[in-house]
Amino acid sequence: MAAAASALAALTAPAVAGTGDKSPISETVVDSHAVRLVPEITPGSDRPAGKPGSSRLSDPVENCTAPDENGRGSCIEYNAISDLPALPGSESDQLLAAVAPPQWCENAQNRLLATRTQACRIDGVIYRTWVERNGTRTQTGGVDIIIINYSYGSTSESRIAHQVDVTAPKGWGDVLKGSYTGNARDGYACTKESGSFPAKPIQPLSKWHTGEAFFDSTATASGAVGDCASGWGLTFSTPGYPPTHYVDPAIHEFRCDNNTAGRTKPGCVVPWYASALQYSKAVNPELASHVSRAQASGLPGATFEAPLTRTTNATVIRDNRTKACGDAPSIAGKSCDEYPVATSYQGLSAGGTRRSFDGCQLVHIPTQQGPAGVSVCMINEGENDSQGGLNSGFYKSERVLDNDPFRVLVTP
Repeated sequence: MAAAASALAALTAPAVAGTGDKSPISETVVDSHAVRLVPEITPGSDRPAGKPGSSRLSDPVENCTAPDENGRGSCIEYNAISDLPALPGSESDQLLAAVAPPQWCENAQNRLLATRTQACRIDGVIYRTWVERNGTRTQTGGVDIIIINYSYGSTSESRIAHQVDVTAPKGWGDVLKGSYTGNARDGYACTKESGSFPAKPIQPLSKWHTGEAFFDSTATASGAVGDCASGWGLTFSTPGYPPTHYVDPAIHEFRCDNNTAGRTKPGCVVPWYASALQYSKAVNPELASHVSRAQASGLPGATFEAPLTRTTNATVIRDNRTKACGDAPSIAGKSCDEYPVATSYQGLSAGGTRRSFDGCQLVHIPTQQGPAGVSVCMINEGENDSQGGLNSGFYKSERVLDNDPFRVLVTP
């Protein structure tokens, strides 16, 4: 179990100036009713996505107690989930004011899925009891445990919720007399406001029990940016056996900031989730047509696998625009549009050449394919002007900071 424990307890990170970062994770238990936080679905969160470069979050490991004076002990080990029961809803044991995890959590088995303001992971473990006689262990009970970690925040709040839902779908022997309890932990630039998971019995089987904790960001001063990590530790106990501890890998996915242009309050998001900037064919047909053709030619930005990344560097933005459209012709009612957008690091400041298409009125620029470079097109001046407002409004609403990924989608 050392690997799982270190994933939570060894969270240390460089402090961010002005955030009041702290580490490692604290285990102080607080039992109070927190201010309600409602899960937020942002306009850019069209569907959940897995964290880039991640697969299974923890290697299979076993944590066992030493035999006590009667030769009795217990173990916790990771277990593949073979049959996930229905997610908890209103019938679960609502300790505080917990919410039902979103349906897409069903796909988060042994991996992390997230939107811009929500994160979910489902893990399976086995809790076993045993007796050792003359060096031979005999199992006296076992139960499958399913654990849902669901964390959510808001673009307009400096608070994050992290609830854990636990159930035992099947088991046998002495462990059916057992129970479990939980402690919430915090780390990095946030502190635990409240957390509660009193002891709950393993029986009846297939009953969900819920613990909920709230964490307040310390990155609230103007210009502050800081991460928040949260997690739960569970203790399984059976009468007559030493207790066994299980520490979930922390959900270290949220970033809180008070550094988003146009926003006066701090908020928290999952920064690696590439929210979708949307251009409507009905509202801006020429802009949408250009972006569609540019992406079809191989330029990035349409997918989670190949997103754009935002730049707030004025020099890079100016360089992108000048290299893309600095020699654009003067055509009444038209202006030059470039894709990828100038406020991304994928503009011509990163290298590459220009491409264009039929009808774009830039006949000296060839049509090309591939992921490097930019596309340019003369489009309706009003649509091009409105694009700037769409982009800045999107960055504001989704709290997209420098180097954050984002996608560009063309909608009906």
